[in-house]
Amino acid sequence: MKKVGIIMGSDSDLPVVKKAADQLRALDIPFEVHVYSAHRTPESARTFALSARESGFGVLIAAAGMAAHLAGALAAATTLPVIGIPCAGPLLDGLDALLSTVQMPSGVPVAAVAVGGGVNAALLAAQILAVSDPALAARLDAKRESDARAVLEKDAGIAARL
Repeated sequence: MKKVGIIMGSDSDLPVVKKAADQLRALDIPFEVHVYSAHRTPESARTFALSARESGFGVLIAAAGMAAHLAGALAAATTLPVIGIPCAGPLLDGLDALLSTVQMPSGVPVAAVAVGGGVNAALLAAQILAVSDPALAARLDAKRESDARAVLEKDAGIAARL
């Protein structure tokens, strides 16, 4: 199975990245986590992205706040799918990061999830990998069924209380 690379621009993004890592772990998907900054360590970020396919990665997730150029910087150096997680910052509650993540020029796509959307980034990465992995697709189907059951249990609980 291909690995997922999770890159955060700063260790302050760890709470969001942990959600993605926990979800990948729950789906039994191998992953690596690194801290590379698009601005402070651009050569390291570029080197990682350039060698990601040969290193066994199938999808990259980039978590960054404020200017949030990390996902775009990685996408510029690889044709692997890149998923950006905009992280909330001190001024605009993540809107700046969201706009930086989604406003990519034609030819360098980055998929984006909600601000702080670590779980959805992991699930999207899993869905991408599941295109060629029937066992993973089955695990995703089982998760969806489990999630649906949990909602119906909550519905029944509310009906019983009211």
